Amino acid sequence: MSTRLFGTDGVRGLAGVFPLDPPTVARLGAAVVRAAGKPARIIIGRDTRESGEWIAREFARGAASAGASVTSAGVLPTPGVAYLARAMDFDLGVVLSASHNPYADNGIKVFSGRGEKFGEESERAVERVMADTSWNVDGAPEAAITSGQFVEPYLVYLLRLLPSAGTLAGARIGVDMANGATATTAVPLFQRLGFDVVAVGDAPDGRNINLECGSTHPARLAGRVVADTCRMGVAFDGDGDRAIFVDHRGHVVDGDAVLLMLGLHLKRQGKLPGDTVVATVMSNIGLEIAFRNNGVRMLRTPVGDKYVMEEMLTGGYALGGEQSGHVIMANHLPTGDGMATALAVLRVMAETGRELQDLAGELKTFPQTLVNVRVKLKRPVEEVPDVQRAIERVESALQGRGRVLVRYSGTEPLLRIMIEGEDQATVQAWAEEIADAVRTALA
Repeated sequence: MSTRLFGTDGVRGLAGVFPLDPPTVARLGAAVVRAAGKPARIIIGRDTRESGEWIAREFARGAASAGASVTSAGVLPTPGVAYLARAMDFDLGVVLSASHNPYADNGIKVFSGRGEKFGEESERAVERVMADTSWNVDGAPEAAITSGQFVEPYLVYLLRLLPSAGTLAGARIGVDMANGATATTAVPLFQRLGFDVVAVGDAPDGRNINLECGSTHPARLAGRVVADTCRMGVAFDGDGDRAIFVDHRGHVVDGDAVLLMLGLHLKRQGKLPGDTVVATVMSNIGLEIAFRNNGVRMLRTPVGDKYVMEEMLTGGYALGGEQSGHVIMANHLPTGDGMATALAVLRVMAETGRELQDLAGELKTFPQTLVNVRVKLKRPVEEVPDVQRAIERVESALQGRGRVLVRYSGTEPLLRIMIEGEDQATVQAWAEEIADAVRTALA
């Protein structure tokens, strides 16, 4: 058995195939409890994938064999499970979802009783227990799983972010639920605030999650926003922890623009601790420059919202997120929450009297190019002199008005070369210069 199971966002893979085959899922359920070192109270939520029910049963079977009691929240967004774990004194929260992936995939994310996604230390502890061959769960009986009504308490908590729509009351908004977990929560939330909701991706059938809809496919929502003359639109991903927006013209507004509008609003209100926002290495250099010009420091982490949250916890920061639409507001939850992000954006619109188009327009993105080079060996780049010299030449030419990011793919034999600068043709030429050096030295 491989000792490394957790990736950037939990255990992910094809449902039914290792590490998401039934025996491994059950063993993982037991390992999570064993690593906790005590009989645990666990709440499990899932998205709408057809594999979610049997994965929940197998995980619960393993967890129960190690002494845990298991409660099912049914279909509920990931942040809803994180909230319930904290608010209802569960020891652990577990989410079964593969986020924005196709229906055949699934995943297992684990949260602490504080509602925080497991970090590296906790994940490695579970993997060590998994690798211990001195125990097993073979033949353990099916777990007794209790259930309850958990949507309402989560919605009540969300409404603390926007108790009233104010001047936006009655506005028509498009909401794309990706045929996923927010299908149980999004329409009731926005209708309760008095919005006129144009629903998209609201008919999950177990196989259509993220299918040409949701945050990774916003074109469908954009068309509806324009056709139905909506004030704006928001698209969630399959498990509801990220949000991508569309302005009234149908133009997509990504996580970078959202971080800027929320960060600057907090700064102007004196509510941005350390005048700092946390983002990842994938955020556009334009975001960093816009923050800098407004007296806000931007810290970067590796890709993955768990890394963003760890940096926020370390520094006591209030806001962080990713270009993909994961936005973390520490005063709300220690994880991304797409619906909370939507409410925060609507709140900025209501309090400033500005439209989404205007707010998003404060971000001037720099042209970006990405070149992937297939390599035979993933040698550290700093140990390859010709490649390192090429990178240094480009960085010197950028003179602080751009960015070079060179990193290996975590799943393929590829070196990814990303460059941002003020001119598309120039950054493309620079990327090819570095790529040529890589091909000569590593391909």
